[in-house]
Formats: sequence, C-alpha cells, structure tokens
Amino acid sequence: MAEEAEAGVDPSPTSGSEPQAPHFLQDVIFHGKLKLLKALTPQESTQCQHGLFFLDGQRRVDYTLTYPVKKPTTGRSGRQAAHLLTENAVARSLRRGPQSRPEHSRHHQAQKASDASTSLSSAGGDVEMGCPTETLNGQEDHKILRREEFEEKLRDMGLELEKDEDTKIPGVGFVKIHAPWNILCREAELMKLKMPTKKVYEVKQLRGVVEKISSLISKVVEPLHPQVEEHQPKNIKHLSHTFSREKQHLFDLSDKEYFFDSKTRSSIVFEILKRTKCKAKYSMGITSLLASAVYSAAYPLHDGDINEESAVPNDRKLLYEEWANYSVFYKYQPIGLVRKYFGEKIGLYFAWLGLYTQMLIPASLVGVIVFLYGCATVDDNIPSMEICHPRNNITMCPLCDRVCSYWKLSTACATARASHLFDNPATVFFSIFMALWAAMFMEHWKRRQMRLNYEWDLTGFEDEEDHPRAEYEFRVMQKSLSKDQKSKHKIEKLTCQDRLPAYMTNIVMMLLMIGVTFAIVFGVILYRISTKAALYMSSNPVTRSNAQLTVKTTAAIINLVVILILDEVYGAVARWLTVLEVPKTDKSFEERLIFKTFILKFVNAFTPIIYIAFFRGRLVGRPGSYLYVFESYRMEECAHGGCLMELCIQLSITMLGKQLIQNNLFEIGVPKLKKLIRYIRSKQGAFQEEERQKKLQRYETDHFLEPFAGLTPEYMEMIIQFGFVTLFVASFPLAPLFALLNNIIEIRLDAKKFVTELRRPVAARAKDIGIWYNLLRGVANVAVIINAFVISFTSDFIPRMVYQYMYSPDGSMHGFVNNTLSYFNVSHFQQGKEPMDPMYLGYPVEMCRYKDYREAPWSNTPYEISKEFWAVLAVRLAFVIVFQNVVMLMSDIVDWLIPDIPKDISLQIHKEKILLVDLFLKEEQGKARNQESRAWTEGKENCSRSSNNNSSSSSAAQPRSGLHASSTSSL
Repeated sequence: MAEEAEAGVDPSPTSGSEPQAPHFLQDVIFHGKLKLLKALTPQESTQCQHGLFFLDGQRRVDYTLTYPVKKPTTGRSGRQAAHLLTENAVARSLRRGPQSRPEHSRHHQAQKASDASTSLSSAGGDVEMGCPTETLNGQEDHKILRREEFEEKLRDMGLELEKDEDTKIPGVGFVKIHAPWNILCREAELMKLKMPTKKVYEVKQLRGVVEKISSLISKVVEPLHPQVEEHQPKNIKHLSHTFSREKQHLFDLSDKEYFFDSKTRSSIVFEILKRTKCKAKYSMGITSLLASAVYSAAYPLHDGDINEESAVPNDRKLLYEEWANYSVFYKYQPIGLVRKYFGEKIGLYFAWLGLYTQMLIPASLVGVIVFLYGCATVDDNIPSMEICHPRNNITMCPLCDRVCSYWKLSTACATARASHLFDNPATVFFSIFMALWAAMFMEHWKRRQMRLNYEWDLTGFEDEEDHPRAEYEFRVMQKSLSKDQKSKHKIEKLTCQDRLPAYMTNIVMMLLMIGVTFAIVFGVILYRISTKAALYMSSNPVTRSNAQLTVKTTAAIINLVVILILDEVYGAVARWLTVLEVPKTDKSFEERLIFKTFILKFVNAFTPIIYIAFFRGRLVGRPGSYLYVFESYRMEECAHGGCLMELCIQLSITMLGKQLIQNNLFEIGVPKLKKLIRYIRSKQGAFQEEERQKKLQRYETDHFLEPFAGLTPEYMEMIIQFGFVTLFVASFPLAPLFALLNNIIEIRLDAKKFVTELRRPVAARAKDIGIWYNLLRGVANVAVIINAFVISFTSDFIPRMVYQYMYSPDGSMHGFVNNTLSYFNVSHFQQGKEPMDPMYLGYPVEMCRYKDYREAPWSNTPYEISKEFWAVLAVRLAFVIVFQNVVMLMSDIVDWLIPDIPKDISLQIHKEKILLVDLFLKEEQGKARNQESRAWTEGKENCSRSSNNNSSSSSAAQPRSGLHASSTSSL
C-alpha cells in the first residue's frame, strides 16, 4: 500500500461502487452531494458554482475534457447497450480486485459516487447517453468504452475525476480532472521543472553614473509601466532548482495549494493525458482520442471571470485591465504576468512582438524624415522641373498600339514630382540604415531573450524529446501489419522510402502552387494591358487622362484580394502536405508546416511586387519592334518617372490592406462569428449574454471559446510584415510607420483575443522563438540584396549619378531628361500599329521620344543600344556588389560588437551556480553532522545502556554472594 501511494497511484476505491444498483446509488449520491454543499462556506460554494472546483469545493479543476452526450432512450436497444456497458464495468472491477485506499478516501468518496451515478443511473435508458434516438450505434458504443477505459487509466495514474452531464449545454458532457499533490510532485520531477527554493539572494545593481542614469530613466517611464503588483522586490530573486521529492525541504512548501500555479498544474495534467495509452497499442493518449472524436475538446480553465468583483483581482482580470485593453496602448506589456498565466512560449512571442514594435519607433522617425526631405526638395529637383516646365514640348511615343496617340512629356509632371518623394538620395541612406537596423534588432532580441531566460529560470533548459504523434504511431502500426506475419523483425519507425510518395507530392504541389501565383500575376498583367487600351478608347478626356492611375490602383486592389484569398488556400494546402509527410513529433510537424506556409505566403505576397520592381518596363522592346504576348498584348512599360511610383502604390495597398483586413478585421470578426455559431448550435443563442454568464459554470463558459490554434498565424503575419518593412524599404520609406501603427493595435488585439476569445492554452516551456529567428535572419539578409537591386535598377539614382559625373557638360543635372530619351521616326512603325489619331496633338508628328539608351534613327547603327546604356549597367552592377559587401560587413561588425548575453546576466548566472553549490555543500555538511550526532547519541545510549546493565548485574550478584556466605557459615 505504501509503495502504491508513493508511486502516485490514486488510492480511491474504484471497483466497489460500479456494479451496485443504479437506484440505490442515486439516493446515496443525492444526499452525499447535499451534505457536501451544505458543509461549504459561502465563498467556497460560490467558487464551486463557478466551476473552478470539484463539488467538494476543495479540489481545483486542473483540466477539462468534453464529449458528446445524446438524449436517453428507454427502448430495448438502449437497455441492451446499458447492460453491455455495465458488464464491462463489472469485469474491469473484478480484474482490478478489491483495494483498500484510506489516504484519499474522503476526496474520492463523493467523486466515485458521482461517476457511478452518472454512468449507471442512466443505464436503464442510455449509458452516457451516447446512442442515437432508437439504436445505439456500434461506433458510438466503442467510443464510450474507450472513454471509460481511458478515464480508468487516468485514475490509475493518480488523477482524480469528476463527471458532469447535467449541464446547461445540451449534448455536451464534461470530465473535470484534478491532480493531487503527490502526482504534481512526481510529474514535476519527471518534467524537470525548475521551482524557486527558500534561498533568496540580492541581484547586483548598477553603480555610479550608470545607476543614476538608470534611475532617472525609470522615473521618467514609470507612468508607462502597467499597474501589476510584484510579489517581491525587483532586486531580490529566489534561487531556483530542479524539483525533487527527495529535496522537498529546499523548497517553500508552506502553501502547497499555490506552490504549483494553475499553468503548471494544467501542463502537468496535459503531459499525463498525452502519454496515457488507451486500448490500442499505438493510440497515444488524448491526441488520438480527440482525433477519433472520442472526446470533442480538452482544455484548461481560465482563472475566473474578467467581470467579477473581488478585493484581489485574479490574473485573468488583471491581464484584461492592464494588457488586453486599448486604453493602455501606450504602456509596456506585463510580460511577467503573461508568462505566469500563459506560459513561456506565448510570453516569448509577446516579448518579441513588443521589442519589434519598440524598434520600429526609430525606423519610423528616420523614414518620416526621409519622406519629408523628399517633400522639401521636390521643387529643387532639376529633372522634375524640366519635365514640368511649360516650354517643354517633348513629344512622346504612344503607350499602346492603335488606340493610344502621341502625348506631351509635361503631362507626366505630377507623376515625376510624386516619384521624387520616394526616389531621392536620402533613400540610399535609409536603405543602409534599415539594414543596420535589422541587424541591431536581431542582436537586441538575443540579449532580451537571454535576460528573459534568466528571469524565468530557463537557463540550462533543453527541449525534451516529444512523444510520437498519434498519426505517426498509427502509420507504424499499419506498416507492421502490412509486412509478412512470419517476419519477427519489429518495425519501429518510418523510413525515407516510406515517405517518398509524400515527399514527391510535396514537391509537385509546392511547384504547382507557386505556378498558380505566377499565373495570377500574369493574368493581372493582361488585365492592366487590356484595361488601359479600353480606357484610352474612351471619348471622355478625364477618363483618358486618368487611365494610368486607374489601371495601377485597380490592379493593386485585385492583387490584394487575390493575395488574401490565396493566403487561406495556401495555409490549408501547407497543412495537408505536412500531414502527408507524417512527422514523428509535434515539433517536427510544426517546423515543417511553418516552412511550407512561409514559402507559399512569401511568394504569394511578394511576387507582384518583385515583378513591378525588376521586370516591368524591361521586357518591352522599342517602338517599331515591341514585344507581344499572344501576338496581341503589348508588354506594358513604366511611366517616365519610372516604376518606383507604381511599386510604392502596390506596396502601400498590399501592406495596408493585409494589416487592416487580414490581420485586424479577420482576427476580430472571425472568432466572434465562430463563437456566435457555436452558441446557436448549442441552442444558447436565445439567452442574453449577462444571463448566460450567470448561469454557466467556468468550464461551460470556456467551452464556447475558440480553441487555441497555435502561434503560427501570429508569427507569420509579423514575419511577412517584417518583409514589407525591410525588403523594399528603399521604395517606400513610410513602411516602418505603418507597421508601427498596426503593431500598437495588434498587441492589444492579440492580447484581448488570448484573454477573452480563446480557450486557455496549455502552458509550454521554450527558451527561444525557434525557427522564426532563422526566418527573420534570412529575410534580413535577403533585404540587403533586394534593396541594392531596387536602388540600382528600379530607381533613377544610378542613371542620374552617371549623367552628372560622366556626361553633364557643367556637372549639374540640367539635360538629364533629354539624355535618357531616345528618338524614333514614326514612319518606322509596323503596319497596323501606328496611332489611329496621329493629329491628336493638333500637328503632325515626325519624331517621337521614348525612354531608353539607343542610337538615333539617323545614325550609322539606328536603334542600337548606345554606350550610355553599357556605362549605366556597369555602374549598376558595381553598386550592387559594393552595397551588399559594405552593408554585410557593417552588419557583421554590429553582431560582433554587441554580445549575445548581457554582462550583468552572465554574472548573475555564474553567481547562481556558486550559490547552488554552496547550498548543496551546506546540505551535505548538515547531513554529515546529523549522522555524527545521531551516531554519538546512539553510542552514548549504548554506553549508558551497558553501564546500566553492568550495575544491575553487580547489584544482583551481591545478594547472591551474601547468601552464599551465610550458608557457608551455617555449615
């Protein structure tokens, strides 16, 4: 019995109550529950009614399982099913045999009676109400049996269960799970959880001038800190050590109820649920049972309600008031409280998001300064002045065949002036700045991450090997069964050959999805070409004059809509492809899913932008020899101001649209819509919200919340945003500002979603953000290359510099526009491609101009590429190489100068190690002294005992000698 209790096995009686008569048990349970509730204090009764505790008001609900329940039937089939299940319960009870378990008898008496009442009192109708209206389906019968078996396994593991099928939610039953103290201790030791010991030490504070500066900054930013009470001073820290039952005396166990907080308790129970095997050998715990619909949901409970009135608010309410609230958008996040409530993995995400948002502040300021510089210098820009000059009579060649006519360059004045706002010398500086900003952000995050690891006692933490996924175990079982039965070789894993079809499917589908993206971009190109031709055919002069802007804007909106739709499609495709691979562990599954999703969504978001930046206007040809698609669609060319303006329009619409529609509207609307549908399906929609909240228990209220789907969507949208901020920042310096404004809302939106809209996630330990850091690093490195090409090939920075220093007669920019335009003799147009209205400008045109570096028609090599083109190309390539090398070198210098671990954290970690060694040495010395004192005491007791024996023996010998002497004298 002692060994069983020490092992953590639940010592409650499980066999004696199940085979009893249902009516007898109903009476016992009813009176037992009535007495139990009467014995509770008013406060405990209130907590019990809120569903955070068992019916006894003492044991906390650490985890909840839900399963479908159907209406009872009194037909013959229902009685047969009930009889079958009762026999199975009796058989299991007989196999277990009678057991005497006095340790937990007072807790389990009500629990077992409740379970037995729930399962057997309805046996006359429908056990667990799991059968259909007329007949009990064999599949549902099997689910009930698996459920019963799984719950018995959980009891054997030491967990305590309480069922509730008489709920206010039709068709849903609940299993409430509580982990006793000895089970928590056992699992904490197995999971190697670090817990605070009794030993506290003072964290070394800064000294001298640095301390004064730090204290001054702290006073200034004091209003920005959330009003969250700290349980201990910031300069005092508990020494933490891996929990051990043999060393419980090292830990402060004065209040065992709160030694393990709610997130730790739920994570411990979840570990037990994951590894507890059900009937099948390859069925791994709760994951497979959820997949096979034996249970419909599994989740830990939120700590109370956000609207409850109490002197000491619960952590959830505190998070809602000081974190998940738009009115506190200007404050820092209570990251410590977030970690305490949701766990380290979610805490790291919000810490990373907060640091990223803070780092966007200087980037936004510099971006605004660059934009304002463009605004301030637009009137002094000589190329724009030449284009906008009223005496400018340069006649340009038609922008499309037949329907387009000749046009004046001065009509592009507004486009040229707008392009200067984003295409000026300051953008080169801003590109270099943003590359260094990305490097500093990565280094700052590594330091912040190490500080959090120290504060959260994650130093030395290594990811443990995950349990194999249920799908993987099932595939291994299928493979084993498909082999020859005579073979004695045991199959334990899937090989690359087993996964080869899945790998081939992944490659083909990924290429197909990327091809779909390219095809859609090509379709938008055809839309722009055909729409522009149609608008130029209009008789309305306003329509004709705004044709370019209309086409650009509508095409960008179409791209945005397609991106939003394909994002959802690609997310589903990536998950399906990952499922086909059958990864062994959850971590491997998550990493593969993230990588596929990132590739598809990255290509989807940036393919239209890359086309505009690097391909549009470069595959056009020249007047008289244009390139055509399908022999009728002439490839589009950039306006005279270049494609940078259109690139800016596409970037701004895509970025703002994704942030406003996908990231915010979807995140707010979709969860609320799903919640409404769940209410309607459960026939709870007729209740008012306040009445429903008063009537439902905590575990019932949480059932209506949206299940937690992981952090992948949250990270993914931020990684894509990071790409918008860094990849094409040379063409859109306001991108950091828009990202900053979005993230200020995003933090509070995500916080509110986690606190109020989602079920409480299972706390997961993590010491870093995993694969996301590698993706960030990759995007930052690609950004250097992309910006080098944008400055060199998309903007006019290099052509202006080449003209000013190589071809300008006076070293100024005067004559630059004329230098970039070539001549074309209109008589050389192809047959049927000339304008239908050659007199559109009011005079006949003999020569028109087009943007390119080509020889004049009167030269010896008409329309051939000129030497200026090769000079500009050489400088462009040289600039790309130099820019990449310089920026990469500067990034490496920043990486080298900034240490990954802050010096004070390194010293504190070293100090902790020394204190731990001292603690254990003192413990060993104490044990040795105790042993010596015990040995000395035992030796002293032995000596006193032997002296007492000697004295008693000598006193006994004296009377005997006296008797002997008297007898001798008498003789």
